Amino acid sequence: MLLSEVKRLASRGEGISLEFKKKAAHPEKIIREIIAFANTSGGTLLLGVDDDGTVSGQKFILDEVYVLEKAIEEAIKPEIEFSREVLEITEKKGVAIFEIPVSKRRPHFLIDDGKKKSYVRVEDRSIQASKEVWEVIKKSRQPKDVVFTYGEKEETLMKAIEEKGSITVREYAKEARIPKFLASRTLIRLTLANVLSLHPEESEDFFTFKEVD
Repeated sequence: MLLSEVKRLASRGEGISLEFKKKAAHPEKIIREIIAFANTSGGTLLLGVDDDGTVSGQKFILDEVYVLEKAIEEAIKPEIEFSREVLEITEKKGVAIFEIPVSKRRPHFLIDDGKKKSYVRVEDRSIQASKEVWEVIKKSRQPKDVVFTYGEKEETLMKAIEEKGSITVREYAKEARIPKFLASRTLIRLTLANVLSLHPEESEDFFTFKEVD
């Protein structure tokens, strides 16, 4: 990639498939972005670029790349695929381009305080994946026909979404008077059956009817 292409890319601003980082001083934060790209739809990480999109470069860029690559290899499970390229801006500064494709081995995760934590990309943010998001990602790797019965609790769900436009696991459990684990399981199953769409959020995920193309 040419430097002019990097500048043009950075001028677009951060988004669902683009993230800027000035340096790799805290690689544990950056790998969350990389996990989110791999779990969602892929993306590009520019190292040596300011938050406002200025391609200012970073001193000792190869050292920064080494720190980040080591963190990727040691912290992300299962192993993630990526490519990277380093460009010199001046004799002392450079920028690194990390390309992360959407992964066939998703969901990827890291271990934090003994717990598996996964991340997904929402607009220009990387957020922790809920249990529902994790299950949908894992089971959608190998799509297959999902069979479900349309009973009283499903009817309650459809009516609630028609009235409100969306619903959360907590709201559905309350509406249908069922345990949260059963509400979660039903929403996951209907998402995999392409009846519903799952919308991850930092506060609480919500579900809507699947839009027909």
